[in-house]
Amino acid sequence: MNKLKYMAGVAIAAMAISSCDEDTLSVGNTLTSENDVLDVSTSTFMATTRTIVADSVLSLSTNCYLGKVKDPETGAVVASEFSTQFHLLETTYISPDSNIVGRTVDNKAAADSCEFILYLSSPFKPIDSLTAMKIRVLEMDKPVEFGKLYYSNFDPVKENLIRTDGIRKSKMFTYKNLQYNDSLRGLSTYSENIRITLNEPYTAKDGQTYNNYGTYVLQTYYNHPEYFSNSYTFSHHVCPGFFFEIADGLGFYSKVSNIGLRVFYGVTKNDSSYNAALTLAGTKEVQQTSRITNDLDAISALASETGHTYLKSPAGLFTEVTLPVDEIKGNNTNDSLLAAKITFQRLNNKSQDSRLLGIPASLLMVQKDSLNAFFEKMKVTDSKTSYLSSYSSTYNTYSFSNISSLITEMWNAKKRGGENWTARHPDWNKVVLVPVSYTSSTSSTTPSRVEHDMSLTSTRLVGGTTPIEISVVYAKFH
Repeated sequence: MNKLKYMAGVAIAAMAISSCDEDTLSVGNTLTSENDVLDVSTSTFMATTRTIVADSVLSLSTNCYLGKVKDPETGAVVASEFSTQFHLLETTYISPDSNIVGRTVDNKAAADSCEFILYLSSPFKPIDSLTAMKIRVLEMDKPVEFGKLYYSNFDPVKENLIRTDGIRKSKMFTYKNLQYNDSLRGLSTYSENIRITLNEPYTAKDGQTYNNYGTYVLQTYYNHPEYFSNSYTFSHHVCPGFFFEIADGLGFYSKVSNIGLRVFYGVTKNDSSYNAALTLAGTKEVQQTSRITNDLDAISALASETGHTYLKSPAGLFTEVTLPVDEIKGNNTNDSLLAAKITFQRLNNKSQDSRLLGIPASLLMVQKDSLNAFFEKMKVTDSKTSYLSSYSSTYNTYSFSNISSLITEMWNAKKRGGENWTARHPDWNKVVLVPVSYTSSTSSTTPSRVEHDMSLTSTRLVGGTTPIEISVVYAKFH
């Protein structure tokens, strides 16, 4: 008989039965043969929780957010800004110099116009869609290095990465771009966007002046096509990137789903004329950084509250959980731990303010000692030492159905560690609940990428001075 197979089945059955408060004493007899009796027992233990301040989180290149809002819960301002480089495909094409219609006074190719376009999605609150904001675009002096890890407290301005005599362009905007007519905005293909033109004269680092930034890009391509061989050479020789910051306004916050740098020019070929464009995108293939600004005093005050715990993003508050590993494993060394379920109850908001932040959609549970490494090494959950849970609106909870492998791993690590293990590893039995976003491949529900949630979310959980129950199932053959 394959005992592991039966024990796995018993774990599922026993957890289901125990959740209904039914007798589990005969479960082993009903699932095994007469020669292999499995004793099943259940028990409950208590975990403790507290709120910890995130300070900063790893900033990856998948999602950029832009905006500044006041958190109704704290009255504190939360802001998100970002920097981006631009991706150059191997198939990137620019028409030959001889085919360009536009010309400078010295008969060199010239672009008709140039612009940034930022496509917006997932606005913080649609009721604020006409809130006036001002964005400022700052040209980088040198690129942030690809492959280096940047956290959300990284500030390109303070790091002296901004070119002092470079592009510094401001633009007023609202989320609902009323510059477009209703017929265009009503199309299914339309996305709200911010367009920032770069049509003023541009002076490059070598002192040469061009009629606009697009002309600088075109002429650099004709003079040094090798600079356009890949995104690395492009960022180090042509365009180090740009930093997008909020210059003024309050009440707008949105995901920036796509970022484009577009150069428009005219072409003539075979006696025909047409318009062409070079479009470069800020994508995960190039380096992007997010700068999150939180009021540390305000979120620290929330963290000090003891009657519950908090989850708050972006880069705000996490919930730390101390698991009773010694109690679960130490008094049952001869039994196999088959299942361990823990559920975190969400507390409803006290305020009815329409601008309250959203509820975190997904939580990561990961060992506290491994928190930074999980994101830095771009790990995905394995349901052994890290887990995902989605918010259940039906029960107003986040549930982790079976963390027995994690508890066993913590116990085994302590036994392997020898004397003074807990003194040297004070967080050995602690996990952290972190708001995250994740993506999965089209053919699987298994996460393929897990990142910190950079959207605006906040919630309270039962905890703090109230312990959290863990339901466990043991089994033993005899």
